[in-house]
Amino acid sequence: MEMADLGDVRLHYRIDGDPDGAPVVFANSLGTDLRLWDKVLPLLPQGLKFIRYDKRGHGLSSMPKAPYAMGALVSDVEKLCDQLNIRDCVFVGLSIGGMIAQGLAVKRLDIVRALVLSNTGAKIGTKEMWQERIDAVNAGGIEPLADPVMERWFSKRFRETGELEAWRNMLVRQPAEGYAGCSAAIAGSDFYTPTSGLRLPALGIAGDQDGSTPPDVVRETIDLIPGARFHLIRGAGHLPCVENPEEYAEVLGGFLKEVGHV
Repeated sequence: MEMADLGDVRLHYRIDGDPDGAPVVFANSLGTDLRLWDKVLPLLPQGLKFIRYDKRGHGLSSMPKAPYAMGALVSDVEKLCDQLNIRDCVFVGLSIGGMIAQGLAVKRLDIVRALVLSNTGAKIGTKEMWQERIDAVNAGGIEPLADPVMERWFSKRFRETGELEAWRNMLVRQPAEGYAGCSAAIAGSDFYTPTSGLRLPALGIAGDQDGSTPPDVVRETIDLIPGARFHLIRGAGHLPCVENPEEYAEVLGGFLKEVGHV
């Protein structure tokens, strides 16, 4: 297990694939850790270097005092990339990871050469909605929210499988303060203007049964970037890389080839 000491936070990260390959960085969703990408990575083209990490307050990373600002989450992965000497990567972000991706691309085009915005938005929800969730987590932890979250995350078909329990367990075992801290970062973020200024290859991925970031939200966001394309995965919710890793990897792998990363 690798830990990067970035000063105010220590991030747990993992590198897979070819250590000399072109880099692909993955940022996962609220309430998950870097295992989110386990099913997809073996299906992607060979010869690439895959970097995953747990954001602050999640997984095995440290948990600075909440709340967090989106700028801090962007700065965390920026410092990680600098420490690992990552340049010209394709950055894949899902949900809050997609907001981090937008922020990093706006800030550091030397790090990000192409962008995959999966199940995310330039803005997600409202401040009031997130404050209600933060208050609920601070009062009673994540467990009371878990079943409604599972409904937003996964299709009915997937929720009937035994695998659901593992993802529910992953969610409720995240630190409540870390979950609430990152929720505050989402609540305060609006990337419509900065993202509309981006000029780089970009792909949007959505699930047609996503209850957290419906396809229209993803499409509206990816359309801010001229020339970007959009792909809808049918029968999947907020985490299509879990529900349909084969199609997800096919679409992502095709994009990596299109932009000359493979």
